[in-house]
Amino acid sequence: MILVTGAAGKTGRAVIRALVGLGSPVRAFVHREEHRAPVRELGAGEVVVGDLRDEAAFGQAAHGTKAIYHLCPNVSPDEVTIGRVAIEAARASGTRRFVYHSVLHPQTESMPHHWQKLRVEEMLFESGLDHTILQPSAYMQNILTAQTRTAIVERGRYEVPYPVGTRLSMVDLHDVAAVAARVVTESGHVGATYELAGPEILTQSEVAAILSHSLGQPVEAFQIPLSEWRRRAEAAGLGAYQIETLVKMFRYYERHGFWGNPRVLGWLLNREPTRLEAFVEREKAAIL
Repeated sequence: MILVTGAAGKTGRAVIRALVGLGSPVRAFVHREEHRAPVRELGAGEVVVGDLRDEAAFGQAAHGTKAIYHLCPNVSPDEVTIGRVAIEAARASGTRRFVYHSVLHPQTESMPHHWQKLRVEEMLFESGLDHTILQPSAYMQNILTAQTRTAIVERGRYEVPYPVGTRLSMVDLHDVAAVAARVVTESGHVGATYELAGPEILTQSEVAAILSHSLGQPVEAFQIPLSEWRRRAEAAGLGAYQIETLVKMFRYYERHGFWGNPRVLGWLLNREPTRLEAFVEREKAAIL
C-alpha cells in the first residue's frame, strides 16, 4: 500500500492516476470528507480523512504502508511542521520508503515556500528513511486555471504578473506524475534528488505564440500589475500568506526567470518530456 498525502489536489490526483495505472494499491490522505469520493473514483482503494498537522491522523494514514508519497498543500505556511509530522509518522509506522514532492531550486531563500521545502529536505537527509526528492518546475497545467483560460479565449490575452520576457521552463504534470509513480514503486532511486524541468525555456511571449498557433486564434502576452493580481487572488479567497509569498515568487521570476535542465526528466521518462505545443494540443478542448 502506498500512501499519497495531499491527495485531493491536482498533483495528488495525477499521482494517484499514475500509480493506479501501474497497478499499485493507493491509500489517499485528504483533508475533507467531500474529497473522499473523488479520490475513490480515481482508483484509491483506501481513504483517510484528516489534518496533515495531526500526528494521530497521519499515524493512522501511514500505518501498514510500504511507501509514502508526501505532498504538502501548495504554498502552506506549515510546510516544515507538516514535513516533520510526515517523517515521524513514517518512522513510527516502520514505513521505510519516503518520496518528497519538493520544488525546483528550493535553495532560493527569497521565495519562502521554496526555502521551507529545503528545510524539509534537510530533515529527510537526517531521518534515516530511504528517501527520494523530486523537484519539479512550474506546471504547464497552470495555463488551465479558469482566469487564465477566460483571458485567452475571450480577450486573446495570456496574462502574467511579471514581464512578458520572463523565461520559464514549464513541465507537464502528467510527466511529473509518471516519474513519481516510477520512483516510489521501483528500486534504484534511494538517496536521489531529481530536478524535473520541462524541455523548453520560453518567454511568456513565446508561450502566447504557441497558444495562438495551436488554438487557431490570436493570443498575446500581457503583464498585469501586481495590484491587479492581488485583487484577483483576494477575490478568489487566497490567504494573506499565500498572496505575499506568491508576490515574492513573481518578483524573483522577474529578476531571474525560473528554469532548469530537462535531461534528468527525459532519462526518467525514457522519452523526451512533453513540449508546450503538444500539451496545448492535448488540452485544447479544456482551454476552449
